[in-house]
Amino acid sequence: MSAAKPQEAGSGSEALARRIAAIADAKLGTDLVALDMRGLVGYTDFLVLCTVRNERQARGIHDDVHRELKPEGVTPARVEGLQEGEWVLIDYLDCILHVMTEDVRERYRLEQLWGEAGRLDLGLQAA
Repeated sequence: MSAAKPQEAGSGSEALARRIAAIADAKLGTDLVALDMRGLVGYTDFLVLCTVRNERQARGIHDDVHRELKPEGVTPARVEGLQEGEWVLIDYLDCILHVMTEDVRERYRLEQLWGEAGRLDLGLQAA
């Protein structure tokens, strides 16, 4: 399995973050946020955060994101936490998706940890 193709720091990684968020949104992930990490860290451009009701939904979001992006040659460099399902990390290099249950998201508070990060407008319709 090959890792995601390196993309320009601008629109390519933004488009990937929006695409991943839209797939998670379609699978009923909630509280979707994309933190703009450019200028803060060197390992990714965006962190996309998503809350799920349970481990089964987390696996479903992983499966759908993978299924949608793989035909375009975009595959994750690594996936962590899929077995447990409480916090699934899917690393597409320029964009990292964190799918977390509500308890885990509240415990680790990544938005507060990276409070200086800007937020990317995902263009999702409010439910």
